[in-house]
Formats: sequence, C-alpha cells, structure tokens
Amino acid sequence: MIAAEDLIALVRNYNPKTNEKRLTEAYDFGKQMHEGQTRHSGEPYFTHPVAVAAILTEQRLDDATIVTALLHDTIEDTKASYGQVSELFGEEVAMLVDGVTKLTNLQLSSRETKQAENFRKLFMAMSKDLRVILVKLADRLHNMRTIKAMRPDKQVVKARETMDIYAPLAGRMGMQWMREELEDLAFRVLNPEGRQSIIRRFITLQRETGDVIHRITGDMRHELDKVDIEAEVFGRAKKPYSIWRKMQEKDQGFSRLSDIYGFRIITQSEEDCYRTLGAIHQRWRAVPGRFKDYISQPKSNGYRSIHTTVSGRDGKRVEVQIRTRQMHDVAETGVAAHWSYRDGVRTQNPFAVDPAKWIANLTEQFDSEEDHEDFLEAVKLEMYSDQVFCFTPTGDVVKLPRGATPIDYGYAIHTRIGHACVGAKVDGIRVPLWTRLKNGQSVEIITAEGQTPQVSWLDIATTGKARTAIRRALRDVDKGRFIKLGHELARFAFEHVGRKATDKALDTAAKALRLKDRDELLANLGSAELTANDVVQAVYPDLADTEGEQIPLRRAVVGLEPGQSFERAPCCQPLPGERIVGITYRGKGVVVHAMDCAAMTAFDDQPDRWVDLHWHSGNHPAVYSTTLDVTIGNDAGVLGRICTLIGEHKANISDLKFLDRKPDFFRLLINVELRDLEQLHSLMLMLEAESDVATIERHRNQNAADPDAS
Repeated sequence: MIAAEDLIALVRNYNPKTNEKRLTEAYDFGKQMHEGQTRHSGEPYFTHPVAVAAILTEQRLDDATIVTALLHDTIEDTKASYGQVSELFGEEVAMLVDGVTKLTNLQLSSRETKQAENFRKLFMAMSKDLRVILVKLADRLHNMRTIKAMRPDKQVVKARETMDIYAPLAGRMGMQWMREELEDLAFRVLNPEGRQSIIRRFITLQRETGDVIHRITGDMRHELDKVDIEAEVFGRAKKPYSIWRKMQEKDQGFSRLSDIYGFRIITQSEEDCYRTLGAIHQRWRAVPGRFKDYISQPKSNGYRSIHTTVSGRDGKRVEVQIRTRQMHDVAETGVAAHWSYRDGVRTQNPFAVDPAKWIANLTEQFDSEEDHEDFLEAVKLEMYSDQVFCFTPTGDVVKLPRGATPIDYGYAIHTRIGHACVGAKVDGIRVPLWTRLKNGQSVEIITAEGQTPQVSWLDIATTGKARTAIRRALRDVDKGRFIKLGHELARFAFEHVGRKATDKALDTAAKALRLKDRDELLANLGSAELTANDVVQAVYPDLADTEGEQIPLRRAVVGLEPGQSFERAPCCQPLPGERIVGITYRGKGVVVHAMDCAAMTAFDDQPDRWVDLHWHSGNHPAVYSTTLDVTIGNDAGVLGRICTLIGEHKANISDLKFLDRKPDFFRLLINVELRDLEQLHSLMLMLEAESDVATIERHRNQNAADPDAS
C-alpha cells in the first residue's frame, strides 16, 4: 500500500501548494474507518482508496478530488456519516463522497428499464459535479486491475458493465487512455482466448518484421528534422481489444488488418501541426478517407488533433496523430483538464472545456425523452458515437455521429426541416435518404409543405435527436387511432377474466404502471408497447393470464381481416413482443415484418399495402424460428456445451450452419425455435456470459427479404 507521504509526494509533483495537512488527515481518517476490512484478495481494504487516489494524481487533479478518492467508500462501507465527513473535510468533499456513494449504489447492469432510470441518475450526479464520475472511473479502473480476486461470475458482470458503460463514458469524456485500458481489462475477462490469440499473433509479427515501431519513429524524426520542425514522436502497437474490434467491424483476419500501429507527434505550435502533416504526406502516401482535422473542428470534450493514416514500411498502414503539447494534455485527461494543476495553480489550458457546458450539451436531448428505452438508446448512441463533419450550402459546419444520414442532418439543423424532408442532395447530387454521410460533404435537404415523418425513418435515422423527434411526431399522428384500438383490446382482455374495462379500472392501471393518464395507457396498449395482460395484471394480479393456454398460430397476430392469412418475413424473423407491420400481397395474404426491418424502405411509396398489426398478448408456443450469429472458441466440447445450454433454456435447435472455421474460433448460424422476444433476450444474455462465446448477435438476412409482387 502507498504510504501517506508517498501519495502526498505524487500530488506535490504537480501542486507544490497542496494542503499536505488535509491530505494526511484524510489518509488517516480513511485508514481508521476501514480498519479490519479486507478486499477479496485478502489485502487491507484501504489499499483500494489509496490506489484510486494515486490514479487521480496522474491527471493532476485538485486536493478536493484526491481527498474524495481517499474517502469515497467511507459513507457506504464504514460507520462514517455525511455529517462527520462534512465537519472534518468540508461540504464540498462531503457532497463529492456522497455523489460517488450514490453512483456505486446504481445497479447499471440490471434490466433495461431500470438501467435507463439509472442512466438518468448517473447524468444527474454528473451534472452536479463532474469530479464525481472522475473518482468513479478511477475506482472502476482499480477494481478491474484487481478483478482476478473476484468470483468468475462476478468478474463477468463487472467486465460487461465496464465494457458497456464505463469505458465508453471515459472515451466520451476525452480520457482515451482510460477507455483503452478499461476495454482491455474487460476483454481479458470476457474473451481471454481471443485476447491471447491477438497477443500471440503480435509476438509472431514482431519476430517476423523486427521492431517496426522503432524504425518508423526514426523515419518520422528524420523527415521532421529535414524541414526544421522540433517535435516529440512516439509510437505504439494498439491494444488487443482495439485490434479485435477492428477485426470484427471489417470482418478481416489479423494478417489482413493493416493499421495496428499508432504514432503520435507533439509539436511546439499549431502552425507546426500543419507543417508536420505536410512533411508526413510528402514522405508517405496518405490513405484516402482516413484524414480528420479535429484542430479546426474540435470535439465537444475539447479534443484537438489531426488524424491521418499513411502507408508506411512494407505497405503497412499506420495511424498518425499530430497535436501541440496543450492539446495533448487535454487529449490525455479530457474534461478532467478543467481541474488540472501545475506548479500549484489551476492549469489555464485554452482547450479545456467548461464541464458545466459539456454536461449540459450531453444531457440536453436526453431530458426530452419520455420513454425509458428511447432514453437508453439515445444515451448509448451518443456515448458510442464518433463524429463526421458536413457542410450546409452556406458553409456552416454540422457535427454528426459516424453513420449519420440526411435524415439526421435535417433534424440537426431544425426539427421543422427534418419533419418536412422529402429528399437530399450530397455534393450537388440527389441521393437516397439512407445514404451514410462522410466527412467534408456538402448536404442540402429538400423539403415539401405537408410532408410528415414516415415510420421507415426510424430505421434510417441514427441520432437520438432525430429518432426522438420522429417518434414524437408519429405518436401524435397515431395517438387517436392507438387509443381507440387500445380500448378494444382492454375491453376484450378484461371480459376474458370476467371484469369490465371501466374508466376507473383503466385509471388504476395507468397509475400502477406509472403512466400519465388513461389515454396514455390505451395509446401504449394500441401501439403494442404494453400488452393487454400487463393492463389486467396491474389491476387484478390474481386474475391475469400469467400462464394460460398457448395462443394458436392462426390467432398469433391481431389486425388481420377475417380469413386473411399471414407469414413471418424471413429477412427479419419477427417474434412475439416485437413491434410489427404487415405488407399485403395479392393472393398471398400478409407478410409480417419487424418494424425496424431494413426491407421496409422498399415499400415507402406504397402506403396502401401497409397493415397495422401487433402480436396477440399471452403465451405463444416455442415455434418461431430465429437465427443467431455466434462466434465460439474452437476447443473440444464447446459446441456441445453451447447446444446443451440452448436446450436447457427450453429452446429447440432446428438448424446449424458453419460460416467460418479458424484454428482458434468458429463462426456459425444457429436456428432456434423460440416463443417470444423476451426468451430471445434471455437466451442471448445467458450465452453472452459464457467465456467460450466471443460474440453473439441476432442474424438479419436482408437478402432473404420477400420478393415484391404485383
């Protein structure tokens, strides 16, 4: 364990004016409060808060944050109280410690609805003082560094939570080094075989090619010396998880993956950044489409740098980042740079963003989300996004996440523009609305009076802002129709259990389900966001059909005409519990698609063929075939164990097809017969937790979309 004087020395290195007495008192108080407590490893528990404080000294943070790190578990795990911490160390520290305690109590890996609410609380805590999340991230980093002492099942839960929430959050805050380390530590737990495979291949590559990093670094220094640019040059191999992710995204093997090395050049001035870029591009061939100028267009967290990828020695691609020292300091600590100290005073870094403005910008759109799942989707979209920069016809810059479409662009300018969108021009050429925008493109939205958002836009839009606006507009248009349909469904469901769907009963159900009023309840029921059984159970839990007889296939879908038949679309394989829509075919009945199926865009101009449908509420038989795309370790008994687990989950395997066989991994499609969406999610979650499963996702085969018919 780091001694008090050693920790103080770490702080004194960047803040000679630190209050050593206060740090010593906090150290002694924390040690006293945790006396007798041990970690899973058997070490004294206080080793953990001290380690967290040491991590925060690397970011040169203020005394209050270091003291908070030393005390961050005292209110939660010891007899210390908020009042006691406030009296001894001040209200500022007490509030920070209390904020970290509340974050610790959030079960961020729980069910979706609760997870969304916890995200709201997380952002609320962040908005009060961002240092709360800085301490929490350091706390999670140390816990991941020492995770081997935990039970294997607990390791998986913590690692998944880290990969899904804390690592992206660190990246969003600009702390890229922490994001990379958190991802790699989680990767070590979730897929140890995959990580070891990457490391083994790296060792083999180094044996075959020698020290590539040293050679390229020397070449770059030589080129900079020739044009009299003073700069520091560093090179490194990318982290195993970063390489694994690229392999998955590009569907390439390690041997075909080129940009696995990264180089950083730190210059004396902004002017030298652009001179350096010229020198690098003169010496090596630039890779088209791999250039980003975050100096002229900074990220919202203050990040500034020039990114380019060039073909280096032997045709190997290398990524180069060029920035000044001040830009580098912000790039290392992100939003935390606001509190950084140097030589006893707060660092006046011109690129450090105001945390209040940053968090306000991040949470602005989330506040408008009424639905839990919509909110959660919006948060994740924003946290995981990278950015592209497009231009309006007048030359203004619009920032969008990678993969954004003209629909997102229109809503980014103004909701009115988005609603009225009928087409788009990119660089003067008319393009489909689902076109993915690229950096530097000029985009013009074509609008028409009377145009309203289409359901299919939800499949096209990628930003939380656009999807929220589209959903709200669709809800407003459809609400009356959904209320009427919901009333009929409620009447039928209540009569089924011998009761009446009176206004009072519906008001009671709305209150129990935490909905605003009876109309919102009926609208959610009519739009299939609630089932009729949910409504009955809210009022008469003893009468609700929680088991009941299974619904026959001929009655599985509600909304068909009498005698009209249906079949599930093979492209999206919709399951009971999903939002669905039907497409009519002459002489063929109705083909049922999931609402988010990409094949639906082919019918945008044929609204007369669309049929509003929803699944019958109740228990469905496990006969609905769904395809899973699974990558598993190539070890003896793994496939058999996976098949056994699927069987234990009461799912039948109807077909199995291998897509790819590698020495260390298999990729295969497994057709399973399920009863509904909830069983699918439960099955995928169980398989994802298996150490032998590298990846698992639902397979959607757009090539199997039903052919159009006249």
